[in-house]
Amino acid sequence: MRLLLPEPARDITVAELVAKLHPSENPPADRPYLMTNFALTLDGRATIGGVSGPIGSERDTEMLVGLRTRVDAVMIGAGTMRAERYGRVVGDPAKRARREDDGLAPDPLMVIISGRLDLPWDAPLFEDGGGEVVIFTASDSEAPDTPTSTHVVRHGPGVDLAGALAYLRHERGVRSLLCEGGPHLHAGLLALGLVDELFVTHAPKLAGGEGPKLVAGLPEAERPLELAWLATEPGAGELYGRYRVIATQE
Repeated sequence: MRLLLPEPARDITVAELVAKLHPSENPPADRPYLMTNFALTLDGRATIGGVSGPIGSERDTEMLVGLRTRVDAVMIGAGTMRAERYGRVVGDPAKRARREDDGLAPDPLMVIISGRLDLPWDAPLFEDGGGEVVIFTASDSEAPDTPTSTHVVRHGPGVDLAGALAYLRHERGVRSLLCEGGPHLHAGLLALGLVDELFVTHAPKLAGGEGPKLVAGLPEAERPLELAWLATEPGAGELYGRYRVIATQE
């Protein structure tokens, strides 16, 4: 791939790009350093046919997995879990070993936000037995026993996102967190000022129709971002942007 910004432009690999990321080094005192990741079509769609897979290329997947190797935890919403049916967050044993070499746990903690605890319990994430899952929910329902270690944290009447991040920081030692969606979860985090960076893959595709975008339900307001770097994959025609959230005075 080709790094376009910052100058000078040069060839670079995904591994070299993500190796420069150290989100766990200086987290906020009250929450993890939070990055989000999304792939979007030119018309702003985040899914085609209800899933994100058709949007990005193999290089986009490589970028996503690369980001997972740099954080303590990965977070998704229940809708994303139902649609994508996640498996083990870092499936490659070599990448888990590399995480350990970098001072991280071999498996990132998997975090799910699920108001109703309505989850596909037969998905590979729960059946694999590797890693650990923490679920924040407002439901009184009981989670079934699963091969993968699962811990439920109850909020009410709705899941308190700021409280969930504070719990992860203070109770689980999570310094860095990657949120992979969906759009309602991203919007909630942005609205509360909890996001530090956004990684967006811009795919050269049009989806048409109606469906989820980068955010859903975010109140209208100007939220400035700083472009930290921009890269491209000439073969796939994708653009990869890293954006930092610029803190604004209230």
